Amino acid sequence: MIKTRTLAPVHPNQGTQAIFRRRLDKLIKEMHDSVMYWVQASYKANEPEIAQDELPAAALQKVLKKLGRRWEKKFKELGPKLAEYYAKSADMRSRKQLEQMLYDHGMSVKFKMTRPMQDVMKASIEEQVKLISNIPQQYFTQVQGAVMRSVQTGRDLNQLSKDLQSRLKIEKKRAALIARDQNNKMTANFVRVRQQELGIKQAIWVHSLGGKVPRPSHKKNDGKPYDVEKGWYDPDEGEYIQPGMLINCRCVSRSIIPGFE
Repeated sequence: MIKTRTLAPVHPNQGTQAIFRRRLDKLIKEMHDSVMYWVQASYKANEPEIAQDELPAAALQKVLKKLGRRWEKKFKELGPKLAEYYAKSADMRSRKQLEQMLYDHGMSVKFKMTRPMQDVMKASIEEQVKLISNIPQQYFTQVQGAVMRSVQTGRDLNQLSKDLQSRLKIEKKRAALIARDQNNKMTANFVRVRQQELGIKQAIWVHSLGGKVPRPSHKKNDGKPYDVEKGWYDPDEGEYIQPGMLINCRCVSRSIIPGFE
């Protein structure tokens, strides 16, 4: 009698995600500390004239533009290295998990870096580089707005410092989202390619219980099979998707292995 077997899901590795997030947090904190130092120095130098003259605003804008160029350059330089580390680590972890699961079911498989995997790896790295490079651009846009509002309303340096600290918290939350979301996407993509290389046609959708606000359609689809190549048609999105593809989606899949006696 021909039977099928279902593998356990391959989950994104939390250790890899934590390392990536710490490195991104460290880079953001260094940028923020630099901004705090130079903005405070410029603000103090012009504080007696704040809200009375255009010169203080012009001086602060000059400082911010210079800092913005410096940190955009640094993020662009470090982004590719950080993204490559994260993508390769996620691939290694997911590959080892899947190899061990297959071995436990009597299948000795050693995955190689095939052309499809290279394409997915390249796309994953490029997406992360773009996200990382956008961090200083968005950060300085918000910081400049906070500084200019402070000058226009004549606020003291203490209030400005509080506003900028709030911006740091927002950027760290954004970094956490990038780390988590990219980990989910990369793991799902790598697993999908490996499934296809093994000739696996179907998998079972596994809804994650980790999110605070679960997607109703994903929850309803839990435990149901779907086509690995095409994906699952999400009625709420109006398109076919893969586990972990949508932002904050933590769903995974269980590979269906056919052909066992």
